[in-house]
Amino acid sequence: MSYFSYLTDEQKQRIFYISPYQGPLDNDKHTLAHALGATLYMPGTHYRAISSIVDHQIPGLVSTVLCLEDAVDDRDVDDAEKNLVLQLGQLSVLKIKGSVLPFIFIRVRDPEQFQRITRSFGTALDVLTGFVFPKFEVGRGGEYFAHLAETNARLGKRFYGMPILESPQVIHLESRVTHLLNIKKLLDRYKDIVLNVRMGATDLSGLYGLRRSPELTIYDIAVIRDFIADLVNIFGRPEDGYVLSGPVWEYFSSGSRVLKPQLRQTPFQEQFGSDGSKLRENLLCSYIDGLIREVMLDKANGLIGKTIIHPTHLLPVQALYAVTHEEYCDARDILANSESGGVTKSIYNNKMNEAKPHTNWAKRIMTLSKIYGVLNEKYDYTSIIYEGEKLQSIG
Repeated sequence: MSYFSYLTDEQKQRIFYISPYQGPLDNDKHTLAHALGATLYMPGTHYRAISSIVDHQIPGLVSTVLCLEDAVDDRDVDDAEKNLVLQLGQLSVLKIKGSVLPFIFIRVRDPEQFQRITRSFGTALDVLTGFVFPKFEVGRGGEYFAHLAETNARLGKRFYGMPILESPQVIHLESRVTHLLNIKKLLDRYKDIVLNVRMGATDLSGLYGLRRSPELTIYDIAVIRDFIADLVNIFGRPEDGYVLSGPVWEYFSSGSRVLKPQLRQTPFQEQFGSDGSKLRENLLCSYIDGLIREVMLDKANGLIGKTIIHPTHLLPVQALYAVTHEEYCDARDILANSESGGVTKSIYNNKMNEAKPHTNWAKRIMTLSKIYGVLNEKYDYTSIIYEGEKLQSIG
């Protein structure tokens, strides 16, 4: 499993200074936590979900969540579970035969269902990387992770858990900090099997009757922006080792626009001419400009990874995680001087790199550069989107 595998060798050589890592991305938790990229959610009732994975109908798919919670009608839960055990069983056979599969997670509804699945799915569990725990609170959260640890010990495997913080207690001002600290205390006990910490921005917004428009980002919703700030403050300290994932982007179709588009014409026209203008127009018509801006804000706030609900989101999100040549050079110079400290001028002659305060940033950049690759000088995320869209249109 590697990123941008749909690009040809010639395209990769032209675009990348350092190619994305070609080996396993799950040899260690640190790498895997940063490697989920754009995680595609699919309903557990989706009878073609597995065939779309097997037949490579979703180019670039690296991680997916099969949802048994909000995406499934209460009346269809039994059918969804039967569907999953059947389809995952088919994938298990393919895995034994050597097929390369994406990282697959199941989002469960409650601890009871989680326990039932881990005890009844049998060999179908072999294709899973872990589980997603919604509406995560200290009480039920303790049940989730205690059973996850027990399951790992019983089966001799390592499944990871990904809690989703989306309950009233984590967003309401009077309880937020206390509740987040209590959750962190719980997760600290199970840190080796906590893959990342996710947020339910849609549910949290809904508690206030709010919903962002496709022309805004989640950071424009003040109450969610404040929550993200506290989440990063408590869970984002490098010494704790937690990876925070960005919130879901829920738009994928066009409509009339009110605000000015958020993608400048120049980067597209200068590199790709008239084809670039067409690409930009396609991105605008699918509201991808809002998604791109939100991912940039995620990265600026230390969030890595993005929940998505449509395959068209895969390419732009993953392209944004590729490290630029400038970022890589800065990170390399910073780490070279991290022990002695001091300040050096960037080789791009546009900034000063202070070794000690920028060391943690540089370490993260190096992690991402290994997974997603480093772009050649004068290339950026638009190059990957352009080449990827061109190949997919041909296919």
